[in-house]
Parts: sequence; structure tokens; C-alpha cells
Amino acid sequence: MTDLTPDSVEYASLHGDIVALLDTARRTAARSVNALMTATYWEIGRRIVELEQGGQERAARGQQLLQRLSTDLGQRFGRGFSVDNLEQMRLFYLAYPPQKISETLSRNGPQALTKGQPETPSRNITLEQLAQAMPLSWSHYVRLVRGTRSVEEREFYEAEALRGGWSVRQLDRQISSQFYTRALLSKNKRAMLEKGSQPQPGDALTPDEAVKDPYVLEFLNLKDEYSETDLEDALIHRLEDFLLELGSDFTFVGRQRRLRIDESWFRVDLLFFHRRLRCLVIIDLKLGELSHADVGQMHLYCNYAREHWTLPDENPPVGLILCARAKSALARYALDGLPNKVMAAEYQTMLPDVKLLEAELDKTRRELEARNVRRGDVGVGE
Repeated sequence: MTDLTPDSVEYASLHGDIVALLDTARRTAARSVNALMTATYWEIGRRIVELEQGGQERAARGQQLLQRLSTDLGQRFGRGFSVDNLEQMRLFYLAYPPQKISETLSRNGPQALTKGQPETPSRNITLEQLAQAMPLSWSHYVRLVRGTRSVEEREFYEAEALRGGWSVRQLDRQISSQFYTRALLSKNKRAMLEKGSQPQPGDALTPDEAVKDPYVLEFLNLKDEYSETDLEDALIHRLEDFLLELGSDFTFVGRQRRLRIDESWFRVDLLFFHRRLRCLVIIDLKLGELSHADVGQMHLYCNYAREHWTLPDENPPVGLILCARAKSALARYALDGLPNKVMAAEYQTMLPDVKLLEAELDKTRRELEARNVRRGDVGVGE
């Protein structure tokens, strides 16, 4: 007789097999959704570019087009069609033009193009066929387009991601550590590439995380307990009120303030001005673990703000990184770039205590979770 007690070997084997089967199915489903979504976004980018090319003054015309599309598509389909996302689709099409897609389809074999179809992607090619030319996830392509500075660099990371089966986290880590440049300069390139293909503990992506990818959630209009966008909006809205309540020293300057460095666009979550310190306070919200890249990015923001946003009689800006993790919160000021330690000490005395900010972050997260549970937003297929 089969032993079905929870601690039995037979039950443990059955349970393990079913878990492995479901994990595999969820990964496969996520890859399938991502492939179709990526092809759809490429087609959206193509239509945007083709319409832009039909008129003059692309910059002004293109911005108006994206704003109108964002509003109309948002009303019809919900999240996922912000101006930034539509701009990303446009850039994706420009980075992967029809000729490149055609070459990839041709390499995939005769089955990639049905008989009688032209060898360049057109409206006659289905989304399923386009998806064959885009083997990486949409999140991968976003990183490739935004994070690289040349066609050669992008093609290198794309090829290595395919060869090594890199997760998005692994791709992020390699781009952040300038793996491409280090590989070019290495005397033993083969050893460098072999070492770089080895995953790190933090690179793994669970099936839950794959399915909960914000792009997938937006594409399918799914709901989870709360999405990253929901949490970010709630935290930022509460932080605006919270910081304003700290006293008259803080004045609100703006939210989602854009800045451009080389060919890349960035957004500062919140921008305040401290009257007594006479400096800008830049706030950046992160929903994951605090990393060296987050600190480096904040210093980049501070350096940019010092050069472009700071008035002659003002002190250098200071950055505040707020990390709202699943079970805890973390706040850290970026004070290393100040001219002297005396000024840094003064800033630490005048600015809010990090423990107070961490407590507020944690309280906001728990309130958001409780509110969503009361509303019943806990099903991924609702």
C-alpha cells in the first residue's frame, strides 16, 4: 500500500515531481508570452516610426504622437503604455530594423517564412513568425537597447545572453560591470568569456518572478497582490506627504524629473529643496536590494544636478536612496561627493533620520498589502 503521509518517500517523490512539472510549465508559459509580447511591441514601434517619417520635425511631432497614444491606449488597455514605454518600443524597432529581423528569420530556416512571403518583415508576417526572430525576453531587449552604447556592444551582450542562457539579472550584472569592455581588453578572451558565462547566486529567476515580470503583468492585464508600479506609486505618494510634514525646510520641486546623459534618459523619482541647507535633495526609490549600481547611479544624478540644476548660490545636492524590500526597508544618503566632511556632518544633522524613513517605508508597504488583501486583489488570473 502506498504511504501517503507527508514525510513518506513516496509522497515526497510525487510532490517533487509535480512541483518540477508546474515550474517547467510556468517558465514555458512565461517565455511564450514574452516572445509574443516582444513581437507585438516591435510592431507597435514600427508603426510609430513609419508615421513619424511621414512628417517634418520628428522630435516635436514624435513627442505629441507618443503623448496622444499613451493617453488613448492607457484608457483602453490600462498600464503598460506610458510615454516612456512607447518610446522604448520605438527605440527597439530602430535597434532591430526589418533587415536584421529578415536575416534572423532566414537563418531560422525555411519554416520561419511561409512560401510566397517576401524576405523582409511586412504586415504579411505573423506575430508568431516575428517571435522566432526574438528569442530573448522583452526585459532582455529593454536592457540591451537602453544599457549599451554601440551596435557592437549590444550584439556582443545579445550573443552571450543567448549562448549562456543569461537571466535578465545576469545581463544587468554583466552590463553594469562593463563585461564587454573587459573582454575586449583581456589577453585571454576565451577564459574571460567562460568565466563571464558562469551564473552567480543572485542571477537565478524563479518561475514566480518570471510570471510576475511587470511587462508580462501589463501585457496580459493580470493582477497580483500588488505590482511594483502599485507599490512605487503608494510609497512615493506617501513620501511626498511625509517629507512635507517634516517641516517647512523641505519644499517640493518635482516628481519623475527627467535628465539625459549621452543617449540615455533617466528619471529622478522625487526632487526636493532643503531651505536651510540650501541644496536639492534627490530621492530614488528601489524595490530590490541596495546594490553598488544603485549608489553609483545616485552619484551620477547628484553630479548631473550639481552641474545643470544647482544655482550659483546653492550647496551641492544630496541623494537619498530608499529600498522597499519585501520584508524590510533600507534608507541611505549619498554624501560621499560633498566637498568636505564638515558639510557632510551638517547635512546628516539637518536631514531626516534614516531610521524614521525606514519605519515609514515599512508602514506604507504593510498598509498597501493590507488594503489589497481587503479588496481581494490576490489572484494572478483575475
